[in-house]
Amino acid sequence: MSWFRKKHNVTALVQEGDGVKPPRGVWIKCLKCRTSIYHKQLDEYKICPPCGGHFRISARDTIALMVDEDTFQEWDSEMVSDDPIAFPGYAAKMATLAANLDVKEAVVTGRCFIHDLETILCVMDNRFIMGSMGSVVGEKITRSFEEATKSRLPIVIFATSGGARMQEGIVSLMQMAKTSAAVKRHSDAGLLYITVLTDPTTGGVTASYAMLGDIILAEPQALVGFAGRRVIEQTLKHKLPEDFQSAEFVLEHGFIDKIVPRNNLRDTLGHLLALHGSNSSSAVPKPNDFSYLQKPDEHEPSTVVALSRKKTRPTCREVIAYLLDDFIEFHGDRNFRDDGAVIGGIGTLSGHPITVIATQKGRNLEENIATNFGQAHPEGYRKALRLMKQAEKFGRPILTLINTSGAFPAAGAEERGQGQAIAQNLFEMAGFKVPIISVIVGEGGSGGALALAVADKVFMFEYSIYSILSPEGFASILWKDASRAKEAATVMKLRPTDLLELEVIEGIIPEAEGGFDNDIPYSLDYLKQLLQYELYQLSQKTPETLLEERYLRFRKYGT
Repeated sequence: MSWFRKKHNVTALVQEGDGVKPPRGVWIKCLKCRTSIYHKQLDEYKICPPCGGHFRISARDTIALMVDEDTFQEWDSEMVSDDPIAFPGYAAKMATLAANLDVKEAVVTGRCFIHDLETILCVMDNRFIMGSMGSVVGEKITRSFEEATKSRLPIVIFATSGGARMQEGIVSLMQMAKTSAAVKRHSDAGLLYITVLTDPTTGGVTASYAMLGDIILAEPQALVGFAGRRVIEQTLKHKLPEDFQSAEFVLEHGFIDKIVPRNNLRDTLGHLLALHGSNSSSAVPKPNDFSYLQKPDEHEPSTVVALSRKKTRPTCREVIAYLLDDFIEFHGDRNFRDDGAVIGGIGTLSGHPITVIATQKGRNLEENIATNFGQAHPEGYRKALRLMKQAEKFGRPILTLINTSGAFPAAGAEERGQGQAIAQNLFEMAGFKVPIISVIVGEGGSGGALALAVADKVFMFEYSIYSILSPEGFASILWKDASRAKEAATVMKLRPTDLLELEVIEGIIPEAEGGFDNDIPYSLDYLKQLLQYELYQLSQKTPETLLEERYLRFRKYGT
């Protein structure tokens, strides 16, 4: 533990008692909560019991925790820098570190298996000049991406760094572009890249390969940022929030997918690798024969409107939990923040990976505030688009579940481009070469709903609505009288039976009398069989046929 105390300012506390001093290192202090911890309280994951703070660990320790036993094959272990700008004392410092540590540079690279799945692994080590990125770090990571691309393998990088290596000057800066270019080639080959951000991940590493993963995970409370806190405070002349640049802060602002404690990381990585394995783009298994329900009885329009908004109606998150196995949620638009009104991620439907995106309402006031009552901001639609693009890259079908009265009407949403975000979704969804199915679960309101419904097939639950805007808004705008909402509901033709007749949808999912919250399995078992059948049928079509039929599906309206 001596190097740990020396390099990371962890204090070893010595207790006095009867003139006997315990050995150094018996007590250590957590840098997050400042609690003194008896060393035997820390297991192999080195997580602080009181606060969950993660102690910094070496690259070798990370590999031992994450990789299947005896499967890691290291590459380029003897590679060292040639001191490109002849910085005084730099070569001697590197030689001293290499002699005292179990690494000769700030990254360890190689090939391994995680949960029996082969992958390329790069693990940075902040003991070596604070994990700074010099020419060797950039070279080893670039070589790893090139090998991963050549062998068609996923790559996982554990990032921890103080940024660019000052002692290598402009050559260090060039590693940002070099590694990013290698990431691009790997991505263009349709291969998976996962990054895990650990404490700290800053500077040039954050501004290059660390933030370019298809999926970006982070350990709790890890410091993640570009410019240093002290620099920002000095520039702005005011104190920053305590949680500034924490993993939790970065998640809230939409730049990472998920925070995962170290003791769960190996299983999470195994899960993600499996979902993106060789079977992820294989043919959807052929389902049993499926018979569509005959056209259900028509219900009073105002009754359908009321039931579509019923508070006890299952949320889209609950529908996802019923339909999919091992769903893992991703967060953020990679631009501004994470919008709780739109949820999305990957799971398996009858063993086949699928991307699911949904608008989410709450069941009570607290949940509705967290989800903005199911009304998405621009960043919600941009998160959805990010996940749909990811689905196309990996050949996964897309399912969207819609329950929203519409996009959020607010000044901030307009400032951030609400219309542009919706338009971009319509534009991109028209061109995705994977099957898309949309399901209206409750309300399908206006362009906010359509932004997730440019699909090959659209279905509605029996007590759901899909319309240009709400009946109240319709009556208020056209008749200047919101009290005529019941009349508006009739003339708007917003019921599933109306929309089936207009050929806006392909089918209706049956519900028990009074709404499918009264018999959830009845409706969701039907939906599950329907999805299996329709995804199989769509999977038999070429991408060119999918695109042409999707275009013609919308081209017909109004002719």
